Amino acid sequence: MRKITYGEGIREALREKMLENKNVVLLGEDVGPYGGTFGVTKGLWEQFGEERVRDTPISEGIIVGASVGAAATGLRPVAELMFIDFLTFGMDGLVNQAAKMRYMFGGKISVPLVLRLPAGGGISAGAQHSGSLEAWVTHVPGLKVVYPSNAADAWGLMLTAIDDDNPVVYIESKVLYSQKSEVPDKVSKVPFGSAAVAREGADVSIITYGKQVHDALKAAAALAKDGIEAEVIDLRSLYPLDKETIFGSVAKTHRALVVTEEVKRGGYGGELSALISEQCFDELDAPVVRLGALDSPVPYSQVLESLVLPSVADIVKGCKEMF
Repeated sequence: MRKITYGEGIREALREKMLENKNVVLLGEDVGPYGGTFGVTKGLWEQFGEERVRDTPISEGIIVGASVGAAATGLRPVAELMFIDFLTFGMDGLVNQAAKMRYMFGGKISVPLVLRLPAGGGISAGAQHSGSLEAWVTHVPGLKVVYPSNAADAWGLMLTAIDDDNPVVYIESKVLYSQKSEVPDKVSKVPFGSAAVAREGADVSIITYGKQVHDALKAAAALAKDGIEAEVIDLRSLYPLDKETIFGSVAKTHRALVVTEEVKRGGYGGELSALISEQCFDELDAPVVRLGALDSPVPYSQVLESLVLPSVADIVKGCKEMF
């Protein structure tokens, strides 16, 4: 085992697939010589050249649109938008074209596109650069959505995403890019629809993904000091979703806390909560609890940002209130 950063995990997956398949290409703003806004593509332009690592104009509509066309005509593009917030400019290409094209052509066309979206707060980037918009994309039939929490999963999920013949939205937590974790010498593909049990417990299930997995693990350690053993489920794949692991955990603990960084109102956490309530009603000893960001744009101020986003203390409080 060795330790690498989350960002390096993504990069090494990109490198591995680019060496394996000449049709894998990268595009986006500053992905070339600069190495990407967060340094994820550093060194790939030098290794593979500007034909396969292409800087684009500052136009998310062009990036997504060009990627859809490239995917539909034989390439396997991996496109990066600087921030998930800027997906607003590329939604038509993603939602009305990429997501629907295979269905509308009766399966006679594939769109093997990966769209990388840095997301979430925690770096004082302000309201227009700190969004958590996974609910938008998980709502769209035809899209697959993944959200890794560590380097090994970031690597393995990217390998799977690039090989998939459908459009994959690959969401990345900005605060995790520099965080190191262990990866095996040979990283295997992580199948979509496969959650991981990050920590076993018998008293309450904490269901989450991305950066909140780390917050949940810290909260679980704090809860253990008070005799509450929390099980932490890292979803990894938001769609397809590993319902079996979620339901199995809830059947064991009889309590569920859903944690997401998105604004709680209308969020993906509501979908998870509804699924658990509908499918595990007889197993629950308490109502499902949802945690999310406050109903506010994410502030620039560090102090206010930490107030708006869910914290370790919020998770601890949410779990204790169920007992």
